[in-house]
Amino acid sequence: MTSNQQPPGSLLHSLNWLLIVGLAAIALIRPLFSMVGLSDTLGKPATPIVLTVAISLAWVLIVGLTQVRRPVLTLVLAGLLYGVVAVATSGLALRGGPAVIFGSVSILITNLLWGAACGLLAVLLQRLRGVR
Repeated sequence: MTSNQQPPGSLLHSLNWLLIVGLAAIALIRPLFSMVGLSDTLGKPATPIVLTVAISLAWVLIVGLTQVRRPVLTLVLAGLLYGVVAVATSGLALRGGPAVIFGSVSILITNLLWGAACGLLAVLLQRLRGVR
């Protein structure tokens, strides 16, 4: 093993899990707006789009303006955690059936990709700032 490699399992231990949970919690603003009726009051589809952009910007700035060591992985995991919570709270996971399973998997993949895109932007921001 070279000095740049980590033993198996240590990668997950080296992540800032409190940050990952916090980032996922920020994303819960979207379903919260929907649950309390603010999305309907403020207008669809504008409100969900504006909230997604705002959450993405928050994620990129929080991770990009700090020295998070693995920004892409951090935001991928935040996206996945948000996706798991979204699926669990929507009740999709409890209904069963192939369509619901496919829907749940697509939600997780979408949020994984969202986290990855934000992570890449955060890396770019870190590099522009000279953070390695």
